[in-house]
Amino acid sequence: MLTEQAREFRTGFDSVWQSSLVVIPALNEELTVAGVVRELRHRGFERIRVIDNGSTDRTAERACAAGAEVFSEPHRGYGRACRRGLSNLPRGVAWILFCDADGSDDLHDVDLMIEAAESDADLVLTNRFATKSGRVAMTMIQRLGNRFVSRLIQAGWRFRFADFGPLRLIRRQALEDLDMRERAFGWNAVMQIRAVEAGLRIKEVPVRYRPRQGGKSKISGNVLTAVCAGFGILQAVARLYFRRSGSAGGAPAFRQRKAGPT
Repeated sequence: MLTEQAREFRTGFDSVWQSSLVVIPALNEELTVAGVVRELRHRGFERIRVIDNGSTDRTAERACAAGAEVFSEPHRGYGRACRRGLSNLPRGVAWILFCDADGSDDLHDVDLMIEAAESDADLVLTNRFATKSGRVAMTMIQRLGNRFVSRLIQAGWRFRFADFGPLRLIRRQALEDLDMRERAFGWNAVMQIRAVEAGLRIKEVPVRYRPRQGGKSKISGNVLTAVCAGFGILQAVARLYFRRSGSAGGAPAFRQRKAGPT
């Protein structure tokens, strides 16, 4: 049963809220995943999937106890986990909300994303750099990585993204049209590039952000994993660029558009 606060958040946005499925990839997040699931339920989301991506702790158990539907994807990879979460989608799901299991996403800002979706967007992205808490909480590796990928995409696709964070809301039909096959950490960047190529209506909203609430980061936790993840993202971007360039007989050309906060 929804709390009064959850009902208030949902006012005017019922169509998106009721038709949303939340997908949460999780790897060894037993300290935080239950809190994330409970917060989402408190905010009115009824369909929540946690994808246990080969955890060696009690992530799956705690997610299930908090009220999530738990799927298992033993083969590690962020993209693999996201793809597993999209399997056998129930009828009535029109929107997919992706978020992290580590508690770093400030879910109070989800109502801004819902509002943007109701304003005829196909893909709603978040901009952590647009808020003071977001800028402070981002690690140096996160800041540098985001800027580097943003410049690559701007050079190759003439579209400037401010951020590549995990918290995002996308129309189900749009996501199916993108035919996402990325298996690793390049999932978010690939989604955004393919959204540009497909001409989706993209909006970015400013969101607050905080350091992870427990456990260890899978990317920024140490230099080696950050370098490996960064190389994987770079490979994914380069693959899309040269595929597009080769098929078009030249560099990709797109109408200049600017994504910005609503």
